[in-house]
Amino acid sequence: MSLFDKAKDKAQQAMGTAKEKTGKATNNEDLEASGKADQTKGEAKEAAHDARDKAQGAVQDAKDKFGNR
Repeated sequence: MSLFDKAKDKAQQAMGTAKEKTGKATNNEDLEASGKADQTKGEAKEAAHDARDKAQGAVQDAKDKFGNR
């Protein structure tokens, strides 16, 4: 995962946490729910990027192992 993608995913999670806490503090259920949704989206994106990177690494390993034959 590029450093930029990771930073974006973490930022979305942090913003979600802030929104959730603000929603709790102000008794705003919509803002709280929106914050939780943002956190979940950020986590899902991060997991997808991690899975993509692992798959690319596996492909590269296979190329390295069998490419010289």
